[in-house]
Amino acid sequence: MARILITSALPYINGIKHLGNLAGSMLPADVFARFKRAQGHEVLYICATDEHGTPAELAAAAAGQDVRTYCDEQHEIQKAAGEAFGLSYDWFGRSSNEPNRRLTQHFAKVLEEQGLIEERVDRMIYSVDDARFLPDRYVEGTCPHCAHVGARGDQCDNCGRLLDPTDLIDPYSSVSGSRNLEVRDTRHLYLLQTKLEGRIRDWIGTKTDWQTLARSIALKHLDEGLIDRGITRDLKWGVPVVGPDGGPRPGMEGKVFYVWFDAPIEYIGATEEWANATRRTWRDWWRTDEGADDVRYVQFMGKDNVAFHTVSFPATILGSGEPWKTVDTLKAFNWLNWYGGKFSTSQKRGVFMDQALELLPADYWRWHLTAYGPEGADAAFTWEQFQSTTNKDLADVLGNFVNRIVKFAESKFDGVVPDAGEPGPLELKLEADLRAGISEATAQFEAMEFRKAAQALRAVWVLGNEYLQEAAPWTAFKTDVERSAVGVRTGLNLVALFARLAAPVMPFSAEKIGAAVGATDLSWPSADEALLDVLPRGQTVAAAGVLFTKIEDAQVAEWSERFGGAEA
Repeated sequence: MARILITSALPYINGIKHLGNLAGSMLPADVFARFKRAQGHEVLYICATDEHGTPAELAAAAAGQDVRTYCDEQHEIQKAAGEAFGLSYDWFGRSSNEPNRRLTQHFAKVLEEQGLIEERVDRMIYSVDDARFLPDRYVEGTCPHCAHVGARGDQCDNCGRLLDPTDLIDPYSSVSGSRNLEVRDTRHLYLLQTKLEGRIRDWIGTKTDWQTLARSIALKHLDEGLIDRGITRDLKWGVPVVGPDGGPRPGMEGKVFYVWFDAPIEYIGATEEWANATRRTWRDWWRTDEGADDVRYVQFMGKDNVAFHTVSFPATILGSGEPWKTVDTLKAFNWLNWYGGKFSTSQKRGVFMDQALELLPADYWRWHLTAYGPEGADAAFTWEQFQSTTNKDLADVLGNFVNRIVKFAESKFDGVVPDAGEPGPLELKLEADLRAGISEATAQFEAMEFRKAAQALRAVWVLGNEYLQEAAPWTAFKTDVERSAVGVRTGLNLVALFARLAAPVMPFSAEKIGAAVGATDLSWPSADEALLDVLPRGQTVAAAGVLFTKIEDAQVAEWSERFGGAEA
């Protein structure tokens, strides 16, 4: 069995995440982690809150709290939201914890020893009205490359180019809107990415199996030419900049490392947190000289994070000269939009993770965001599609199948798996079709093609419905009880199988489905194992009640009014 390290993009600390954040990193990472665990592999799924930087300071000030108290509270809120959605993190850490602080300072030290960090007197944007230097993303203006208005000082979301704040045309402070900006001298550390361009390109050249989206973004930034990046900021909240001896660095007192330098290092830091809490080891997951050479490392993230994870973080890892594990597979996702527009907290457009669970259980959302998520292209969430797919896929195809066959077994076969009768040609054909369907679903999950995997699951559920339609045990019961018994036994075994197949995507429902037929095994099925005669004959079965309630038009109207819809 393989050792698989999985990380998803760290959710930022300032507020609960919306469905787009969930669909673009955390949920697919969880589905893949559950799938690989169900196959019997050793999986370590690591995530954490990303807590440093100006947004945390501003959000804390707006909440009337000191930044540490604010982050303490928000971490617990985000951790609880993830657990409620069934995100099976092995550890959900914090970038403000001690392991990340120490590791960030360590990487800065060894990068400087490698000649890849230098001090520079920088010219940075200072907002007179805000009385502070503005971090890159808090300077906005017109992109010099594509003329997009509203480009941030670190990146233009329209053309994807990485920027410096001083590149922007007509810049302004996004904190206050003030244009009373000055360029002032300030001393900072720079990571000399230009010296690493060849090594990063060679490294990416080995990733021939990466999806087109991730690979094209990485090569785009290399082809445009890397720039040396400032990795420190004039802030109070963050990992302190220290000198080579670990004490204050002369001339840089009070400065911290840039959040985009320390945040990816938290993947390692959170693994150390996990090891400390569980009395396990962490270096054999991250150091190739200590056992990590047999680890497969998979990252999940939205497309806006790809540049930092294919250029900036690899620059840190490769530039250190130390034998750290680098990512093997990077799975990137496009945007989940809201009726073609963006999710917006201020405009009350879109559903956020805590709100979603007030409306419906987690598995409704998990299924829809997996089966219809922003994988191959941007996808638009609409209430109407959510209603349609939920009612068809979950209520009609899966839920109806389970309830029909279990209730019939209760009413006609004393609520047990019947023993009579022998399978015939219909069951043999079904088993062959099931094996093909399981092989397809397995291949798509392995390839991390989650939309295709979900549709393969649905196709298997459809096979079950088609079988019941043809076998018609309720009709056969009138004239041939043994034939009816075969249909019921086969159907109940299908329920157990469907629970196993659904488990990576819908873990809560899978447990209920399995429990209806007394099945607790939620391991992933192989196409060559016994499928239709697994349940012990005579085992008690009991209907689980309505597994999936249909979404009514009145609910869609109510939710559109509350959260925004087509007219918003």
